[in-house]
Amino acid sequence: MKNSLLLITALFISGMAYSQSPNYDDLKILYADANYEKLAKVAAGYTEKDKTKKDIAPYIWLSKGLYKISLSGTDNEKFKNAYKDAIKYLSKGIKYDIKYNEGTTIAEHKEFIDKFQLSLFEIIDNEISDGNYRRAYGWGIKYNKITINQIGPKYLMGACKYEDQDKPTARTLWQEGNKMLEELPSIEGWSEADLKMFKAGLLYSAIALKKTRQGDKAKALLNKSAQWFEDDDDWKVQYDEIVN
Repeated sequence: MKNSLLLITALFISGMAYSQSPNYDDLKILYADANYEKLAKVAAGYTEKDKTKKDIAPYIWLSKGLYKISLSGTDNEKFKNAYKDAIKYLSKGIKYDIKYNEGTTIAEHKEFIDKFQLSLFEIIDNEISDGNYRRAYGWGIKYNKITINQIGPKYLMGACKYEDQDKPTARTLWQEGNKMLEELPSIEGWSEADLKMFKAGLLYSAIALKKTRQGDKAKALLNKSAQWFEDDDDWKVQYDEIVN
């Protein structure tokens, strides 16, 4: 009887150890060694196994590896879309983390996510500067998937749709942004990219509204959001140009 109890206890402990998620030290080591292609391969394997496919960490590490590959370049055809794939897997990681873990895992990788978001914002801003509003809108959709602060992308995508002559979609996106603005309690703790996206989305949207002879709406939008940028000299200059 005693031996049976010991066996049951041992099996129970073994089962608990088996059911726990790995700590993914192998992924951390591969990243530290700058072995990004192997990191991507190993992390992708974890995302495909039944036991670990809903763990958040493999998606984050896979995204990190793919992002690094996109910066350094590679002859491996498998990674020709490394940057876009990095967005896809980071999006999945954030989705699972919010659903199952209250966002605690992505908080541990804030530095990487902030940097990645900023690189994507710069792509969007450059596309807009070049007049490529349709492409900027497409990148805006992707940015919206890797942030929990989606008000900026909403306004920016609305402005892009307006400039691309899709006014009904622009109005819908602006309405969604306006609802978020009414409910926005604070921007404390936002990433640099989220702040830039918010500011750009508001300013581009106000410019678009002014073009449609809705100057009052443009002014109202900027006045509602001015509290978030009262110390931003660039905001003040652009506000004066749009409103006055």
